Amino acid sequence: MVLRSCWKSRHKTSRGAAVRPVLPAALLWFCVTRLACAGGALAETNIVVQKEAEFDVTYNDTATSENQTIYAFNHTVSRNKSEGVRVSVDVLSRGLESPILFVVRQKQAVLSFQIPLILRGLYQRKYPYNHVGRTLCQPPTLVASETQYFFVDVSTLSSQGTNYQLRVSRVESFTLHTDKKFSFTASPSQPQYFKYVFPDGVDTVIVKVNSDMTFPCSVMSIQDIQCPVYDLDNNVAFIGMYQTMTKKGAITVQRKDFPSNSFYVVVVVKTEDEACGGPLRFYPLRPDVLIDAGNRSKDIDVIVTPAIKLEVYVMGMLFCLGIFLSFYLLTFLMACLENKRLCRMKRRECLIPADVSPAETASLLGKNGDGKIPASPYEYGSLADNGSTLSSEAVTDSATSTDIYGYAERSLDSVGRSRLESLSSVEEDDYDTLDDIDSDKNIVRTKKFLYVADLSRKDKRILSKKYQIYFWNIATIAVFYALPVVQLVITYQTVVNVTGNQDICYYNFLCAHPMGALSAFNNILSNLGYVLLGLLFLLIVLKRDVIHQRALLRNDLNALECGIPKHFGLYYAMGTALMMEGLLSACYHVCPNYTNFQFDTSFMYMIAGLCMLKLYQKRHPDINASAYTAYACLAGVIFFSVLGVVFGKGNNVFWIVFSVIHILATMLLSTQLYYMGRWRLDSGILRRIVNVIYTDCIRQCSGPMYIDRMVLLVMGNIVNWSLAAYGLIERPNDFASYLLAIAICNLLLYFAFYIIMKLRSGERIQCLPLVIILFTAVVWGLALYFFFQGLSTWQKTPAESREHNRDCILLQFFDDHDIWHFLSSIAMFGSFLVLLTMDDDLDTVQRDKIFAF
Repeated sequence: MVLRSCWKSRHKTSRGAAVRPVLPAALLWFCVTRLACAGGALAETNIVVQKEAEFDVTYNDTATSENQTIYAFNHTVSRNKSEGVRVSVDVLSRGLESPILFVVRQKQAVLSFQIPLILRGLYQRKYPYNHVGRTLCQPPTLVASETQYFFVDVSTLSSQGTNYQLRVSRVESFTLHTDKKFSFTASPSQPQYFKYVFPDGVDTVIVKVNSDMTFPCSVMSIQDIQCPVYDLDNNVAFIGMYQTMTKKGAITVQRKDFPSNSFYVVVVVKTEDEACGGPLRFYPLRPDVLIDAGNRSKDIDVIVTPAIKLEVYVMGMLFCLGIFLSFYLLTFLMACLENKRLCRMKRRECLIPADVSPAETASLLGKNGDGKIPASPYEYGSLADNGSTLSSEAVTDSATSTDIYGYAERSLDSVGRSRLESLSSVEEDDYDTLDDIDSDKNIVRTKKFLYVADLSRKDKRILSKKYQIYFWNIATIAVFYALPVVQLVITYQTVVNVTGNQDICYYNFLCAHPMGALSAFNNILSNLGYVLLGLLFLLIVLKRDVIHQRALLRNDLNALECGIPKHFGLYYAMGTALMMEGLLSACYHVCPNYTNFQFDTSFMYMIAGLCMLKLYQKRHPDINASAYTAYACLAGVIFFSVLGVVFGKGNNVFWIVFSVIHILATMLLSTQLYYMGRWRLDSGILRRIVNVIYTDCIRQCSGPMYIDRMVLLVMGNIVNWSLAAYGLIERPNDFASYLLAIAICNLLLYFAFYIIMKLRSGERIQCLPLVIILFTAVVWGLALYFFFQGLSTWQKTPAESREHNRDCILLQFFDDHDIWHFLSSIAMFGSFLVLLTMDDDLDTVQRDKIFAF
């Protein structure tokens, strides 16, 4: 404007006169002169005062629009000594129309803030602060010692005088030391940060921040040594690593991430507590209204401790491998002892004359075995005294001796023919759709007392193929399920590493040991047991499968006509599911949170479902569910698990729908089990239900025909209806765990029923499965104890979850949840072995003498 007026004044002309051009040099001199005059006038209205200031002196002054005060400070900076400088300002006046601006000019940075300092919270609510304290950043110096100058400029546009107090002081304890606790106080307008330098020989440290006060909510940040330092609530998340905290916070810091071998520990108190799970204050009617934040000071302790060394990593990995490889060694030793025992039996059988009767054969085997002569043929459900499996000539388990001898002397040629016929190309659908077969089913399956022979009439080859589909289907599901899961968790970990947001993943930060890009390697390593023990179970099943196939090829009567029918497809599926549980649990622990918790539980549902199917298949091989039906039901369970995680929290409609479906599914399954599949769900179902109620309950009061099944189903309905009522009333936040609890309760109930009915039917449990049952029960108890320690929970905010964090308890490397992984994998492996071996006592019992229940 001054230049424009200069130009116009030099171009004024009188009326009728011609314009005369002005020389450029003269014009420039004239305009500069006018600009200097204007600047002098401005200087007269806005006075700039510079004062030489000193540290630890409080300056009381007044700021107006007519003056600007500059405080000049100087201090000596040493390369070998870190010393902080803190600027504290307090404005005594309130309700200012125009704020006071403070600008701190340093050698490599400029820090500015206004008072009142306006910090924004949720929904853009404004909180004013009249007392501000800020620490100046200290960039490293290259010389041994130098004097640095900095200036504090104070200015305002307010015409009224505003009194303020300014104090600049040295922070003597600016550097944190290893294993030494340091205490301080912070508030939203007075953040604090301190410097830590990695000592020689320490490459990784854990920065722990503790407070006795749950609220106010605060943020802990790790930032590189650079200017500016982001130490306000609205910018602390811009760089570095950060996490919210209430009482506990911990971040593992590695030297390789900080080129200067040092970093800042920044602690900022937030303006609101909503991020830490605290109450949300009222919403202002007008967004421009300033809200009094009150006293939000927080006392905090910080301590930096060295992390574990490489030797601890090696010890942890060796310990993990040693535990599970010992099961391989134990299995190998037991297999060697078993093979040695079988070789002894074969040598004894070679000494028996060919014309000896079966009873005499059993007597000779008893003498040669342990010197005891059996007094009578083996009763139902019994074994030889030495616990061995007898040959086809030694089978004596029958109701009468005539049946025993007739069974033992059956022609091997006829057995071979029946075996070849069972291997003929016949389709199960062709077999089932014959009218006479359907009528035969109705006759057989509605008998009051059923035997395994009644429910194992289908072709063995067809059934083997049917149950092998379980394995191939779960292998296919595993591939298509695992690939996107692995990709997703890698993305999660990348986001955490790039953004530095430690609130994304719910780790136990006090025992999270990083390796490479992984933040909690120990939680991933501890899942190795599921994979190794699942593979071991597959090898054990494969060995049994090979032995059984060889027995079939040599027409062994025990394999053809005795014991529970051997179908190994479900066992293979169970072992695969256990391995996938380990893989997906490891993926979940790469970044545990509520959005990927179903990765950890999906195959748990499958394991529970497959175990129940295997228990049912043992006594009902012909009518067990097909793989397609079973996996479709499990897919429905996983679908509801995802819906529960997304919509279950506080959604009444979801819980009502789920409870109704749960109860209806329980009733339909009960009907299917009670009538052995001989019922139809069609338009006449209600009429048939009324007829049954009328004939059995009203016309004549008759008890249930199948009492054992009725007892199981009544108990199952009571348990499931109770669980449905609990979910409808309590609405637990962790829906996935609630759904898993339903599956486990049903599995335990059915397993207990199976054991009781097995003993009630005169059968017995051999020594090996009995030992495994007791061992597995103890391990399950210990595993559940460590599971319920609750080191973290995504049902709460990340800050609240960190309140449950605890230090490592095993080898300084594993925490309680890692021990849960160890014990639960062993317990699952033991449970599978129980299912595999619990009916070995029936291997020499004819199937028409084995009860189906």
